[in-house]
Amino acid sequence: MSTSLHSVLGEDIAAYVGYKRALGRKFDTEERALRLLDRFLVRESVTDAAALQPALIEAFLASRPRARPRSYNHLLGVLRCFFDWQLIQERMEHSPVRVRPRQVTSQLRPFLFEPAQVEQLLGLAAQLPDRPRAPYRGGVYRLIFSLMYGLGLRVGEIVRLRCRDVDDRRALLVIDKSKFGKTRLVPFGPRMAQHIAAYCEQGIDKYGPWQPDDPLFAFSVAPVRKPIRTETVSQTFHHLMPALNLHVPPGVGTPRLHCLRHSFAVATLLRWYRSGVDPNRRLFQLSTFMGHADPASTAWYLTITEALLKEASRRFERFAVPCDKEVLP
Repeated sequence: MSTSLHSVLGEDIAAYVGYKRALGRKFDTEERALRLLDRFLVRESVTDAAALQPALIEAFLASRPRARPRSYNHLLGVLRCFFDWQLIQERMEHSPVRVRPRQVTSQLRPFLFEPAQVEQLLGLAAQLPDRPRAPYRGGVYRLIFSLMYGLGLRVGEIVRLRCRDVDDRRALLVIDKSKFGKTRLVPFGPRMAQHIAAYCEQGIDKYGPWQPDDPLFAFSVAPVRKPIRTETVSQTFHHLMPALNLHVPPGVGTPRLHCLRHSFAVATLLRWYRSGVDPNRRLFQLSTFMGHADPASTAWYLTITEALLKEASRRFERFAVPCDKEVLP
């Protein structure tokens, strides 16, 4: 771990994080949560493990206000898993975590972009003016949004792409050690190949020849090119949203950057339904393509749109009607 831990649990936290990463987990978010606990214990001058009582854990949670139940439950879950590991390792006799998770209310469905809306978004992105410290903004953001919607990539995967991760000969991208520590190959079609090739050629005009380890999306110049931050991409996306004048139906959340990835998944499933392909047989392939941990994560997309449910209902009716005719006298 890059920065030392100083609390009474410091060594245990370091050992726990090391154990999880040895299993192939990235564990970055969980490590940050445990570092918050470490700093809290130092600030409260807790020097004895016997002082780790439920009231202290509740005080820590209260010191980290979480408006959303999901965020609060994530922090609580990190603590619970850590102290459960402590029990398994016989470093503690009792877990001090007694707090119950907050009840999660019905979640809003993600906003799904129509193809025409994405075309409008890409057009607006392409028109973004250059800045002294951010040349070629239009090309950068247009391709980023295209990769999210066209290939279903996560924004974090996109900003970590390097020049050598683009294999134009085989027409695929190498997504190196993304979420869950997995590396996968993502193929792309002729249109996306043209967009990527045009972007790389323009990049040479703006920044000079590409080096293998150069980040594909960066505004800084040599000798050190730093990749663009995910927060910067998100801010630009939200800056463009008002110009789209989108209608958000009831029960649907405000459009977010990640909705482009959602839209890719749902559009793929809908296209399979309409072409007669059984999505259940292809779900594992889509799960692998999108970098999900298991197909169950991908199956969630089957239930979030009325169009998908209608197509599934039509398919069931086509299957069920012949059976009904056989049973009827």
